[in-house]
Amino acid sequence: MGEMVGQINVKVVVVHGKRLVIRDFKSSDPYVLLKLGNQTAKTKVIKSCLNPVWNEEFSFTFSEAVGILKLEVFDKDRFKADDKMGHAQISLQPLVAAARLKQILRVGNDGMTLRKVIPESDNCLAAESSIVWANGEVMQDVWLRLCEVESGEIELKIKLCNLPLVSSAK
Repeated sequence: MGEMVGQINVKVVVVHGKRLVIRDFKSSDPYVLLKLGNQTAKTKVIKSCLNPVWNEEFSFTFSEAVGILKLEVFDKDRFKADDKMGHAQISLQPLVAAARLKQILRVGNDGMTLRKVIPESDNCLAAESSIVWANGEVMQDVWLRLCEVESGEIELKIKLCNLPLVSSAK
């Protein structure tokens, strides 16, 4: 039997969106659906806004093996199915790896950047993202570019709340 992989707690703040697409007559009523494994969470709907500010925080747990946070943006419609406004995803692996390294080295003063993640073809980052050690937590601020849509970006703040300790004894 392999050793048990602990559950990691993560908090995700859906901060805001910018340049979202028009799906109604002149605007959209956007909300964000988050998925991590089989857990889902949904922001409130913001009426007639293409640069919505949500500032809503959600908590998830995940195991190290599967840390892909997915998000979809929808336009809320009263009478028909909600329109898609793009989707994106981000791997939580760099965040976990940075936290692990921090744990092992036992270094880091407040506000220290542990790692930078750059936009690449296999991620949805719209800009370079920093993973920092702040207020006793490892956190990452990301701008995700929405896929399969003409425009739109979503800002998330992701914080690791706990990291199961790794035993170094072999």
